[in-house]
Amino acid sequence: MASGSQQDQARETTAEGFDKHWHLSASEHEVALTEIEFAIFRIFSAFNRWMDDLTACCQDEAEPPCSGIDFSLLNVIRMHDRPKGISEIGRLLNRDDVSNMQYSMRKLTKYGFIEKVGARGAKKGATYRTTVKGIEATNRYTNFRRELLIPLTQSISDSEQRMGGVTNMLTLMSGIYDQAACVAATHRDALVGSDVQDSAAADSQ
Repeated sequence: MASGSQQDQARETTAEGFDKHWHLSASEHEVALTEIEFAIFRIFSAFNRWMDDLTACCQDEAEPPCSGIDFSLLNVIRMHDRPKGISEIGRLLNRDDVSNMQYSMRKLTKYGFIEKVGARGAKKGATYRTTVKGIEATNRYTNFRRELLIPLTQSISDSEQRMGGVTNMLTLMSGIYDQAACVAATHRDALVGSDVQDSAAADSQ
């Protein structure tokens, strides 16, 4: 944790610009990391809006039953035209919220976008593949994405190289956050207990 003098020194370095220091950003390194986290928050929200709106264009119903998150599973299921189970989909998307994924799979099945193929052996769960309706919907998704999004990303100078760099950074950060989450989960009770003891000690003084 940065000391008061470190915080003052960091503030002096940005005296002519905006002060980006707050309780999560005491040092310059913390400022840089927090800026990344805010960018992640913003792109996550923007990406979800994009997926929801694009997915709505791919469904015939007046009130589209499936969300962008549902269609993210649908596109992964179609990838390489190979049936996939929930565990594989979760691994590809780095998701462990199995109950939410199962809910999305039920919706995609109910509305005819995917169908259950069957188990892959005694120890494997069911797999799913896209139906004709699912293929048509993902084709629409691809065409609308190509028409609406790709021209915007192509307008970025050196887009392929820069997006490759962003991909590598985000992949690295994903691993770092997973590792940090694992440590936090492992020592959660100890950390909470230490925090309670510190608070009690402060109150007694």
